Amino acid sequence: MTDTAFKVLISKDNMAPLWEVLRGLTPREPKQVLEPVIWRDKTIRKNMEMACEAISAEDAERRVLVLENPKLRGKSLVTTSLYAGIQMILPGEVAPSHRHTASALRLILSGEGGFTNVDGEKVMMRPGDFVITPSGVFHDHGAEGSDPVMWLDGLDVPVVQMLNAGFSADDPNNRQEVRRPAGDSEARYASGLTPVGYQGSGTTSPLFHYPYKRTRAALTQLAESGDCDPAIGLKLTFTNPTNGESPILTMGAYIQLLPPGFQGVEHRETDGAVYCVVEGSVRVHVGDQEWTANQHDVFVVPGWAWRRFKASDECVLFSFSDRPLQEHLGFWKGESKKA
Repeated sequence: MTDTAFKVLISKDNMAPLWEVLRGLTPREPKQVLEPVIWRDKTIRKNMEMACEAISAEDAERRVLVLENPKLRGKSLVTTSLYAGIQMILPGEVAPSHRHTASALRLILSGEGGFTNVDGEKVMMRPGDFVITPSGVFHDHGAEGSDPVMWLDGLDVPVVQMLNAGFSADDPNNRQEVRRPAGDSEARYASGLTPVGYQGSGTTSPLFHYPYKRTRAALTQLAESGDCDPAIGLKLTFTNPTNGESPILTMGAYIQLLPPGFQGVEHRETDGAVYCVVEGSVRVHVGDQEWTANQHDVFVVPGWAWRRFKASDECVLFSFSDRPLQEHLGFWKGESKKA
C-alpha cells in the first residue's frame, strides 16, 4: 500500500499519521507567526472619532476598535493568546453593565471624569491608571466629566475560546448600584494591610484599581537606585497585594522606565507582548523592523523575536502579555545578548 493510499484509508476513520506533522507540532523553537506592528495615536483617535459618530456606547455595548495583528486578520487577535482594543466613552455616556468569563485589564490613555464600577465599587479613572476586571464580575464604565475618556483594553479571550469555557451575561439593571464606598478595596488591600480573616480565591486580585500617581512615584524612587537592567531598564510588574502574584493569572501587566540615554541590549522572551507609551518616546527594534513610538502609540512585539529599546529622554512603557500563564506552565523562557 502506498503512503497516499494509507492516508486516504485511515482518514475515513478520522486518523492521520503523526510522522508527517511531528516537526510542526514540536518545533525546535517558537515559530514566528505574528508580525511586529504599531498603531499610531493619531490614527487611533481619527478612527475613534468616526466610531463615535457612527454608534453610541449603549448601542455598541462597548465602543471598541479591535487591534488586529496583520497575520491574524479577522480573528480579533493581537497575539495568538491576547485580545487588545481601544475603547472610548463620551461625556454623559455609560457602557452598560455586563460580565463574562474573560478577564480584562485597562490602561487609561486620556480624559478626566471617567469611572468604572466593578462589583459595586465605583472608582474614578485618570490617565496612566491601571484597572482590572476579574472574571465573571459585573462591570460598567462611564464619563461624568467634560472629556471623552479613552483607554487600552487587554483580555484573555483567546485562552477562554481555546478552552471553550466562555460565558457572559447582561446586567438587567443596565447600570450597577454602588454598594461600596470609593476607595474601599484600596483601603483594604493596597497599604500592606489585609482584613483579618480574609481568604482570597487565589484567581484574581481583590484590588482592581492601581492609580498612576502611585505607580509613577514608585518608578521615580527606584530609578534613584541606579539598578537598571541593560535590556529592559527598570521594569515592575503589577501584583495582587494579598499573594504577590499577577492580578490576573492568565495575563501580566508591567510598567517600565527607560532612563535618559538608555541603549538597551537585544533580548527576547517567549511571551508576545502589547506595549503602550505612557510618557516620552522610544526607539524600537524588532527583528528587521524599526520605528519610534511616541506617547499613546501602541505596538506589539511577537514572542521569541529579538527586540531592543533605545530612549534619548526618559520614557515610561506599559505592557501586558501572557507571561504569568507561561510561567505557571513552565513554558516561559528569556535571554539577552551581551552588552
